[in-house]
Amino acid sequence: MNQELNPLNDEQAVEIFKALSNQTRVSILQMLKDPEPHFSPEAHVIKDEGFEKGVCVSDIRSKIGMSQSTTSQYLSILQQSGLLEMKRIGQWTYYRRNEETIKLFEKYIGSKI
Repeated sequence: MNQELNPLNDEQAVEIFKALSNQTRVSILQMLKDPEPHFSPEAHVIKDEGFEKGVCVSDIRSKIGMSQSTTSQYLSILQQSGLLEMKRIGQWTYYRRNEETIKLFEKYIGSKI
């Protein structure tokens, strides 16, 4: 199933640019690119269960040093822009990068900007 993904439209790209307009949100994406070096071995980093590289909200909050509400808001903005995926497992909420959207955004920048 190597089907071509639909390209981003200008409105979707603008939402991504808005999400990336904050250094902490950019840092979250950078840490989630390869979570194991950025989070302690005790962190809730999923290695299987179909959500590899997912990191628990509480571990992200601890790493960025912000309140729970600010962390949740930043993660929500990144998710709404399509840059993050979220999954609830039991009582925990995990986030990981949405690599498909990131590739589409790279393609958008390369072809439109």
